[in-house]
Amino acid sequence: MEFQNEEQRRLEVQRVISRLWTEYKSSGSQEARDGLIIHYSPLVKYVAGRVSVGLPQRIDQADLVSYGVFGLIDAIDKFEPGRSIKFETYAISRIKGAIIAELRLIDWIPRSVRAKARSVEKAYTKLETSLLRTPTDAEVAEEMGISESELQKFFQQVSSVGLVALDEMLSPGGEQGVSTKGDGPMQAMEGEESKEVLADAIKRLADPEKTVLTLYYYEGLTLAEIGDALRVTVSRMYQIYGKAMLQLRSWLNQRPDSAED
Repeated sequence: MEFQNEEQRRLEVQRVISRLWTEYKSSGSQEARDGLIIHYSPLVKYVAGRVSVGLPQRIDQADLVSYGVFGLIDAIDKFEPGRSIKFETYAISRIKGAIIAELRLIDWIPRSVRAKARSVEKAYTKLETSLLRTPTDAEVAEEMGISESELQKFFQQVSSVGLVALDEMLSPGGEQGVSTKGDGPMQAMEGEESKEVLADAIKRLADPEKTVLTLYYYEGLTLAEIGDALRVTVSRMYQIYGKAMLQLRSWLNQRPDSAED
């Protein structure tokens, strides 16, 4: 009986949402639009929560949510219910794009951290070109003239850069791929190509970096959840993630169509 009641409630919600979509797209009803925003607002909190992991404490998650709301509204305005893609999938991309775009505007990443990220990326690129393989941590540290323990600290410091920067590089449209405008067949195709590029790059990683990024990007786990699953400390998880992101950025920056920050 309880299952039947739950199913009835789910179907009723679907009918209400379908009616709101029809009403909004046919008449532009502000009331219908507000109803859709309220219904899909949990998507904003979900995306903001994932983006906030690893960001400096001065970046308030409430601010990320407010940035994301603009992406949700934009998604509702531009979405075509008759399309084969689910609205949630369509909206998450735009919500994330809106948040990342605002983060870029406030230039939240310290210049010192950006400089460290670039120096490690350049070391990876140089060594991979000369060695024709992925360099070890010891080789990267030697190339940079630092100790391996210092390199691990670098990985942890730049992990917050990677959390947003990879999405910047892979999202279609706009500066560094960040855009909350435009849609259509070309953008959808570029989105699929981006997924393929990311998948191919992740395959090149060694464990545990490959495992971490697979769980993060394809299984939807947070870094904290991945850390629990792998039984590693939070600081170690950020080291692994930071290293993976720098390797990926190094490879992606070598693409003919890539652009520098």
